Amino acid sequence: MSADLQWLLLRKNNSFTVKRVVEGPIFSKEPGNLTNIHSWKYSGFANEKTVTVKDSEAGIQLAYRKKSASPSAVRPAYSTLAIRPRSGPRRAAGVTAQLAKRGYRPDLRAAAIARVNALIVSKREKKATPPKKARGKKASTA
Repeated sequence: MSADLQWLLLRKNNSFTVKRVVEGPIFSKEPGNLTNIHSWKYSGFANEKTVTVKDSEAGIQLAYRKKSASPSAVRPAYSTLAIRPRSGPRRAAGVTAQLAKRGYRPDLRAAAIARVNALIVSKREKKATPPKKARGKKASTA
């Protein structure tokens, strides 16, 4: 089935569509959708080539569908690249640049980097807040 036909069947109704506001934007929770926006460009189902960013215990994983994979293959059709937990956003930029240089959906490069950076920031440990200093009369009495 072609990607255009799949999108025509999925765009109106599917279980991953999230409509919060009547006239507002439509979001999507489908796997492979980097921006969570319900559109053909970012759809993980309608496109043959998708990039998926997942958080795991070993770090952040970028999974993409192999070019030679048949449409009926599910698990072996994906290849994964891992980014270690302590590596920064420059490592993510390098990994996504490799995919883009090979001609694998260069339009998803910025969205993949943004998703990886958001995951890195969410994993970062928060700094402890310093104790508040006494000001004014309280400082002079202490």
